[in-house]
Amino acid sequence: MKEKFLRLERWTSGFSLYAACAMLLLAASLGMFQIITRFVLELPAEWTEVLIRFSLIWMVFLGIPTAFRQGAMVSVDVLYRWSPPRLRRLLDWVVCLAAIGLIAIIIWWGWDYAVRGKVQTMSGLESVSMFWAYLAMPVGGVFSLIGIIANLLDTQRLELETAV
Repeated sequence: MKEKFLRLERWTSGFSLYAACAMLLLAASLGMFQIITRFVLELPAEWTEVLIRFSLIWMVFLGIPTAFRQGAMVSVDVLYRWSPPRLRRLLDWVVCLAAIGLIAIIIWWGWDYAVRGKVQTMSGLESVSMFWAYLAMPVGGVFSLIGIIANLLDTQRLELETAV
């Protein structure tokens, strides 16, 4: 069961990281397009600003699961380094439960924002509902929950390995 869950987590974290990278690429491409249209062609495309903003929001919420999985999101390095192994496991559980609580709130209120935002439209893109922008919170939150639980089952502390 543990291996199946970790396999699912590898797939979901890989997918979310790939999607986060795609959102960064989209934001950078739209930024270049905006610079060309605004300063070279002198015909600004207002819709690019909105899409850049929302692609960066999606990028952050889709990148967070990887940080949780690698143990780099909620960091208590000093306490972890100074603690004996039994206390480290307790610390892992405390951090996990606190992170799950935070992500549960983000999922709950993110979904609420998305549902309420259905009637709003994006400025510059009047045909697109704000639902799609706000949906980043619950979607990223669900991927994050999987990463948090996977890190508890198979702890990784990659931020400690790269710290100087």
